[in-house]
Amino acid sequence: MTAMRLHRSGEALRRESIALPDPAPDQVLIAVEACGVCRTDLHVVDGELTDPKLPVVPGHEVVGRVLEVGRAVEALKVGDRVGVPWLGWTCGTCAFCRRGEENLCRAARFTGYTLDGGYASAMLADHRYCFPLDPALEPAHAAPLLCAGLIGYRALRMAGDGLKLGLYGFGAAAHILAQVARHQGRQVFAFTRAGDHAAQDFARGLGAVWAGDSDAPPPEPLDAAILFAPVGALVPAALKAVRPGGIVVSAGIHMSDIPSFPYRILWEERQIRSAANLTRRDAAEFLPLAARIGIKTSVERHPLAEANQALDRLRRGLVSGAAVLLPD
Repeated sequence: MTAMRLHRSGEALRRESIALPDPAPDQVLIAVEACGVCRTDLHVVDGELTDPKLPVVPGHEVVGRVLEVGRAVEALKVGDRVGVPWLGWTCGTCAFCRRGEENLCRAARFTGYTLDGGYASAMLADHRYCFPLDPALEPAHAAPLLCAGLIGYRALRMAGDGLKLGLYGFGAAAHILAQVARHQGRQVFAFTRAGDHAAQDFARGLGAVWAGDSDAPPPEPLDAAILFAPVGALVPAALKAVRPGGIVVSAGIHMSDIPSFPYRILWEERQIRSAANLTRRDAAEFLPLAARIGIKTSVERHPLAEANQALDRLRRGLVSGAAVLLPD
């Protein structure tokens, strides 16, 4: 099989031919049809997420078909289309797992970070963390739902039910979440890099009632704001943008340091929360919702061999929507 592997943080991925693995009893072998390129992949490759399994195959927005099943697998069969997300395994016995917070399991393993992921022609995955997908779904358009969609949905639930929602960083997750929010009757306010008129036009095209620079105040106070941009300075900016009692959710796995700010902008019961990883419950709720309301993902396609170029485009803020890798 062909894989793009990271051998050392900060270096480019290497295209390699490696042996096709055999599935363990609780695993399935998957032929990868598409794999999204997520900002978390950048954090792994650039060394901002420390201690990955090395060498590692990145990628955790995977769509593929089951090639082989382990002997203990009953829920999936050869030929099934599945999605593989960031959360790849949990212990199932710790206090977090027992109370439905498997996303916080201290022993959790993560696809494309501590487990090999989908920047490859094939991969192994624990069948319990594979989500059946409609066989009619187009793989490239389905791939961003597996992380950008899932973490966006989790962050949206954490943001409460307010009608005026700010989205900071209008990329893969925000362009999906804006569609969900509009379906729920919310107003979307989009914040982008200063002067990024293309991203602002993109947001308006998806129904945002306002789009502007991330350091600009919105035209009216927000009920909640979700931060996808990994920029700590946006936390106090978002706190200033929300009304008393408003909620700010940081949805990224990594963020630059948050600068000090006056207590006054946190006062009046404003809240700061973080969305960490995802749970299988998130997928069970979100994926049928995405199908029901007809979420449309905007994707740019790259051959698997161009994974480094796709990552660099994401690093430089050149991707509109989501980048997706397709096996050669």
